[in-house]
Amino acid sequence: MTLVVTSPPGSICIVRLSAIGDVCHTLPVVRTLQSHWPDTKLTWVIGKTEASLVEDIPGIKFTIIDKSKGWYAYRELHRCTRGRRFDLLLQMQPAMRATMASLFIKAPVRLGFDKARSRDYQWLFTNQRISGDVRVHVQDCAFQFLEAIGITERVLRWDIPIPDSAKAFCAERLPDDRPVLAINPCSNVRRRNWRNWNIEGYADVADYAAENYGMRIVLTGGPSSLENDFGKAIEKRCKSRPVNLIGKTSLKELLAVLGRTDVLIAPDTGPAHMATAVGTPVIGLYATTNPLRARAYLSQKWVVNKYPEALEAEYGLNVDQAAWGTRVRHPDAMQRISVNDVIQRLDEFMAQWKT
Repeated sequence: MTLVVTSPPGSICIVRLSAIGDVCHTLPVVRTLQSHWPDTKLTWVIGKTEASLVEDIPGIKFTIIDKSKGWYAYRELHRCTRGRRFDLLLQMQPAMRATMASLFIKAPVRLGFDKARSRDYQWLFTNQRISGDVRVHVQDCAFQFLEAIGITERVLRWDIPIPDSAKAFCAERLPDDRPVLAINPCSNVRRRNWRNWNIEGYADVADYAAENYGMRIVLTGGPSSLENDFGKAIEKRCKSRPVNLIGKTSLKELLAVLGRTDVLIAPDTGPAHMATAVGTPVIGLYATTNPLRARAYLSQKWVVNKYPEALEAEYGLNVDQAAWGTRVRHPDAMQRISVNDVIQRLDEFMAQWKT
């Protein structure tokens, strides 16, 4: 479905509260809107943590929801949006919390997901819906919001500002010009979330990279106890003395570190998409999620993909038979990835990098 938009809207509100990876996928949509309709005023309703990554981007008014405040957060949103009316709402998150936030946004055109991709009954609270191929990468799905309003242009640009303080943080911890391999070993913490590879594998690959390519190894990740424990265990097993920054960076500092990195190794996790935003290739490790849908967008050639065999083993389905977005819920699925699988991708990358 394509809406008839005869002139640039005066104002657009985007609702995409979380998570980090999806915020990164939303940014090229925003950049395209800025390019196509430079005079349109843009407002982005976003989560507090996610805002710390992007809220200093010029030309966007950010309205922040702090989910830790519970229902009071919606009272604050109502106060911020009271009396405001937008020409167009892009409801780009099919989840109940985002749908609740959208109820405070006044707009005659409310564009959301189609029924196939909507969750928590989001489609009941929109009056227009995207269309197109469902079996596409999350980034391409985000661009379908533009296609629905008649914009075929794609500006694949992020340009997230990195403050001088974050650059200084990075320079202090990675002071020389040695090539850098970053390892972000964990995805976000959630129930039955078996997207992480193993400690021994990460340590062995780190030592291989240090010994064979003279790379400095840096460990990155969030402040959860799982991530901290994981990082300490990798650090203890490594011979190469990695720089362990897990739980020690803000999102801006992490972005600076990823920008200094030559290549990142990571499972399905937000920092993989942050790396894409700063032009860093990602060796993505996938067995429980489909990399055709969720990989670092510009790093398809570097993916280690064990998803098809894990899907077959768990459900007896091939990728074409399974519903798009099907996850393999098995705690050992990621162990299908071997150290040699990852080293092979690293060797391939370094052969290209040297040229």
